[in-house]
Amino acid sequence: MHDTIIPVFDLGGVFVDWNPLYLFRKLFETEEEALWFHQNICTSDWNLEFDAGEIYAEGVAKLVTRFPKYWREIQAFDQRWTETFGPLIQGTIDIHNELIEQDIPTFAITNFSWEKWMTRLGEWPFLEKFDGVIVSGLEGLVKPDPRIYRVFCERYGMAPESCVFIDDSEPNIVAARKFGMHGIHFKDPVHLRADLIALGLPLKAK
Repeated sequence: MHDTIIPVFDLGGVFVDWNPLYLFRKLFETEEEALWFHQNICTSDWNLEFDAGEIYAEGVAKLVTRFPKYWREIQAFDQRWTETFGPLIQGTIDIHNELIEQDIPTFAITNFSWEKWMTRLGEWPFLEKFDGVIVSGLEGLVKPDPRIYRVFCERYGMAPESCVFIDDSEPNIVAARKFGMHGIHFKDPVHLRADLIALGLPLKAK
């Protein structure tokens, strides 16, 4: 292993635009209704249960028992889940490809349902280019739990200080830094490229 800093990426919000409202806006007439549904029924905390390993069919069934009149919309979160994604973030994919061309190992730590993770492999070709991925749903741990960073370092034989973690969520970056990793709070690929170059990674300046 060379002395280069090893990049460790988040996926949602870094490689691909993800927002449940993309789906909910199709299910409701108004923005207000879509927002209310996201804040009160299919919430971020509820989604995190899948990221922690809950089976979709079971999580959906449980929520429908609480809100039977929304069974269609709740079920859509599973059946039409792909509609929660916007476009791939090409600038990040370009950076990733450049790193791979330079023989830099790359990894990912993602809050992701293990069921849905398996459906993405053929759809998102960048996934198979990682040297290893930690999927929260398989570990039963979600970021920003510091244990997920420990699992990563132990599994892949990494020292925290030799890694830089890239995530669009500030709390996840704070946790990674506390664990001893470098952290980059992702805003856009332009800033990411500059930040990685500043850490000594062999990327072309743009």
